[in-house]
Amino acid sequence: MVTIRWGKDLTDLGLLWRRRRTRRIIIQIAIAVGVGLFVFYMADKARDLDDLGFDFLSGSGDFPLSTQWLTNYESNDTLLGAYGAGIFNTVRLVVIGIVLATALGVFAGIARLSTNWLVSRLATLYVETIRNTPLLIQIVIWYVVVFLQLPRVEDAIEYSGLFYLSVKGLALPSLTIDGSFGIWVILLVLGAVAAYVLQRWLHRKEEQEGGSKHTVAWAFLLFTVVAVVTYLLTGTPLEPDTPQVVITGANIYSVSGGIQVEPEFAAVLLGLVIYTGAFIAEIVRGGIQALPKGQTEAAAALGLSGYQRLTLIILPQALRIIIPPLTNQFLNLTKNSSLAVVIGYPEIIFVGNTMINKIGHAAPVYLMIFGTYLLLSLAISVGMNAFNRSVQLAGR
Repeated sequence: MVTIRWGKDLTDLGLLWRRRRTRRIIIQIAIAVGVGLFVFYMADKARDLDDLGFDFLSGSGDFPLSTQWLTNYESNDTLLGAYGAGIFNTVRLVVIGIVLATALGVFAGIARLSTNWLVSRLATLYVETIRNTPLLIQIVIWYVVVFLQLPRVEDAIEYSGLFYLSVKGLALPSLTIDGSFGIWVILLVLGAVAAYVLQRWLHRKEEQEGGSKHTVAWAFLLFTVVAVVTYLLTGTPLEPDTPQVVITGANIYSVSGGIQVEPEFAAVLLGLVIYTGAFIAEIVRGGIQALPKGQTEAAAALGLSGYQRLTLIILPQALRIIIPPLTNQFLNLTKNSSLAVVIGYPEIIFVGNTMINKIGHAAPVYLMIFGTYLLLSLAISVGMNAFNRSVQLAGR
């Protein structure tokens, strides 16, 4: 006869559940099962869709895209080419926005800590106003209230034919390249290597003999001489391309040549930079104030100027505090760039919606958009995490 001792068996199960390792394993198994069921459910629903393939990308786009810096997309190109142009427009907006927002945020964050009453209050007004108003409203205001109120092309604001500012945007001079440009770039790289070698050699002599050898100045001079001489020897591979107003039809004016900065791009860029810069300013201010006051006092006791204290002592140490939240703001700027679709800037959301309106295939298009933003965000995270590790103290 088999005797079941319920009390002892239940006691063993209770002791087993009290073990932390056991609880972790059971919880992980439950989560894995839940995720697996969800994935199975979504895959089963996806099989009911008829447009999950991506063969449609080889078809013709048949729609134009504005703001085509450094791209050669034409309306008769494939849908894949159109989506690639949208990615390029998004990446361009994000990269320029990150650089400008960082510069603005650092400046505003330092200004908030200024001993000058007016500078500090103006920085505070900027931060508190911009942070507490929606980004979408700011973008629309920049576009409708500012850029769409500029004069027409024939009445454009211009200076000596160098730039034209009108309701169609800002036209700036640019450079065109010819076949010898690649050779010139190779020679520039060699000149940069030679300048670096010269700088290191002069630096060693400086350490051995003492005194100042002006290492940076001589290296810069060598690189400049190499750049100018090779530019002339290769037949001037860069030629200026200045904008000009032309008549394209009956009383129809347009700007030809140069770089065309369209109002949609300018409005979105200003909105993103000013909005994100306000948050970065608070991150910089908090990072600086988190440092012990003794650091600033010690730097002042050594006779360092305010600029030297800031650039040599304060900011390098504050970077260890600033970088993690700064990464979040870079990611927010990347995702907020999708608001550009509201005013017609041709980024990936705009291009994706245009593709869906013309040919359908909403599911694969939105999967492409999802994956694109995911890859962009992961790339920024990887780069910023590597930078964060490089500035951390050893052993932390």
